[in-house]
Amino acid sequence: MEDRSAEINKYAKRIMELARDTITIRFRFFDSALSRLALTPKPGLLGFAVDAKNIYYDPGYLLITYVDEENIAVRAMLHMLLHNVFLHRDRPEKTNELYWNIACDIAVENIILEMNVPAAALTRDTVEQEWISRIHKWQPRITAERLYRDFCINGISEQAKEDFADYFAIDFHDAWRGAPSNNEIMITEEEWKKISKKIQTDIKTFSKDKIGSESMENNIDESNRRRYNYGDILSRFMVSGEEMTVNDDEFDYIYYTYGLETYGNLPLIEPLEYKEVKRVRDFVIVIDTSASCRGEIVSAFLTKTRDILKSQNSFFSTANIHIIQCDAQVQTDTKVTSDEEFEEFIKTGKLTGFGATDFRPAFDYVKRLQDEGEFENLKGLIYFTDGYGFYPAYCPKFDTIFAFLGEDENRPDVPNWAIKVVLEEEEYEH
Repeated sequence: MEDRSAEINKYAKRIMELARDTITIRFRFFDSALSRLALTPKPGLLGFAVDAKNIYYDPGYLLITYVDEENIAVRAMLHMLLHNVFLHRDRPEKTNELYWNIACDIAVENIILEMNVPAAALTRDTVEQEWISRIHKWQPRITAERLYRDFCINGISEQAKEDFADYFAIDFHDAWRGAPSNNEIMITEEEWKKISKKIQTDIKTFSKDKIGSESMENNIDESNRRRYNYGDILSRFMVSGEEMTVNDDEFDYIYYTYGLETYGNLPLIEPLEYKEVKRVRDFVIVIDTSASCRGEIVSAFLTKTRDILKSQNSFFSTANIHIIQCDAQVQTDTKVTSDEEFEEFIKTGKLTGFGATDFRPAFDYVKRLQDEGEFENLKGLIYFTDGYGFYPAYCPKFDTIFAFLGEDENRPDVPNWAIKVVLEEEEYEH
């Protein structure tokens, strides 16, 4: 029995090594990535898996599958390699795990089909290509991020879930959530970013075969696009100030209790009645109320903003937040001074406008408020918009963030004095 097991492991290992050599010879730009992944047998896995350091394979499953699909090792290795190159593993913001897994599998399989590698062909490819053609009709640029957003907004039928699992899945994604099972040092996400960027450069510079390269570059661009935590964005607008509250950080209980014990009702030190904190005092939110911005999306954006501020205890006791509605002109300006007033606006506030988009009136209006002394220390303004409007020609005296809902290649460029932030659309759909 031990001899048989050793023989199975021997042949399975040889198949995996040949698959790695095939990919390296055919696609030289994958060499740096493959050299960092160890081929690790895992009996009982009943398939394949990948983490930051290892390509796992079940020797017995591989040999059984190899009888009918002699290209399975090359196909699985390409599939798993692309998951790592596109940084699919560590994306905690993708809260719907099923949709994210499906989106990742479709994205990498699309690229493999475009590569048209005979050594990676499987019998299911015809059906897979039919699905890809159907997907292309509603998503011309297939990346995991775009597909995930589409799935979250539109959903996936139960039959489609089964079909996607049958025709696009090759590996188990459970290993994405954990560290390597052995004691080897994990390749960090930053290292994989460097590897993916090197692959992108090699494709552009050295690869004579451009088949599949456009989709690969699109996926690398998406995976390496800088992502912002919205809570961190809001922290840019916080200022230091004193709040009337007990400062536990600077209160010494030893002296306090010693005084009470020694002198009766006379502490040696009283707690400080103020504390230096960083919170939002002056802040402007501008809502684009042109026809393209739907009410439920705006409400969700404001709710998310308010929840972050509340969770971080980020309001001063006397906050000064202006929520301005503007299309081609300023329609309304609602001043809120507390969390309760913010919540009331979200519940009862009405959007007005729905005309063309022009960003300039809002900036001129805020500048006038500054000149009139409305703000003590205005740190910043967030403009929630679709991006189709006229930008100011001047740089305001405060940080400006234009928050867009989803990517749009046709959207005009943001001025270099402003920060562009793309919010994930699925977070704002009900």
